[in-house]
Amino acid sequence: MTGSEEAARAWQAMRTLVLDNDRRREVSDALGLSFIRAKALRRLAEGPATLRELAAALIVDAPYTTVMVDDLERRGLVVRTAHPTDRRAKLVTVTPEGAAAAALADQILGRPPEALLTLDPNDLAALSRIITTLLPFR
Repeated sequence: MTGSEEAARAWQAMRTLVLDNDRRREVSDALGLSFIRAKALRRLAEGPATLRELAAALIVDAPYTTVMVDDLERRGLVVRTAHPTDRRAKLVTVTPEGAAAAALADQILGRPPEALLTLDPNDLAALSRIITTLLPFR
């Protein structure tokens, strides 16, 4: 196997490990929200954003962002306020309930899978070192 083929195989394995697990479903079930709405809450827990900024961060279109924020607002998880410097824009901010939901989502998503917890400590240290080395290239 060539180096590029091995790199592609490793990349696919990492994607499967991180993306193809039940954590997203667990978050959705725990919060009673679609995962993209939970992702929006997690982003807004970092700080207020305009609808445009939120759409860009989530890589979704503006009309869908409005639908999501309308739903989150109805649930009491976010509020819209006037933007302090742009009268045409609104800022979306999480409520305390929204912040708690975002924290729960982070807790669920941050829990390592069982397979990782059972790795040999030397293998885990090597994996951590390798992944940490790769991070600047994102």
